[in-house]
Amino acid sequence: MPEQSPANQGARLSLVLGGARSGKSRYAEELIMALPAPWTYVATAQALDDEMTARIGEHRSRRGPRWHAIEAPLDLARAITAAPAAAPVLVDCLTLWLSNLMLADRDIDEEIERLEQALAAHAAPMVLVSNEVGFGIVPDNALSRRFRDHQGRLNQRIAAQADRVVLVVAGLPMFLKGRT
Repeated sequence: MPEQSPANQGARLSLVLGGARSGKSRYAEELIMALPAPWTYVATAQALDDEMTARIGEHRSRRGPRWHAIEAPLDLARAITAAPAAAPVLVDCLTLWLSNLMLADRDIDEEIERLEQALAAHAAPMVLVSNEVGFGIVPDNALSRRFRDHQGRLNQRIAAQADRVVLVVAGLPMFLKGRT
């Protein structure tokens, strides 16, 4: 998919949005793999149960030895700063990172500001994956509504900073911002 890669189209920062199992992670990996290796994969997931362990395994199986993985369930800004300056970076995903922050009772706005600063400082192309959670019904409890609101604001802030924003639906990319 080289014709849509950040390297060929000048997108330094791309945000890939989509629903659960929409194909957003696979699409984001393809964008990064269209760039010269080595690539850095920043994983925000934590294997807290069997289902998440299986999901993490599925993602790992798609990546080969040319990927350098950094686990960053909470300190995403530090992980991006620690990534090699010339290496393309894939962050998967902002949704799990936000969940981790909320469960750890972190200051969400402060962490997002730190993330924005790290993104601005990293020179190599980056692709961030995030869930679009605003298409569903209004959640029936306060915690879920708080999460949905934080996720919506996080996506808006990153989209404003991004050169390209892509919504993946049924494995198909729809370009919301930037060129294909």
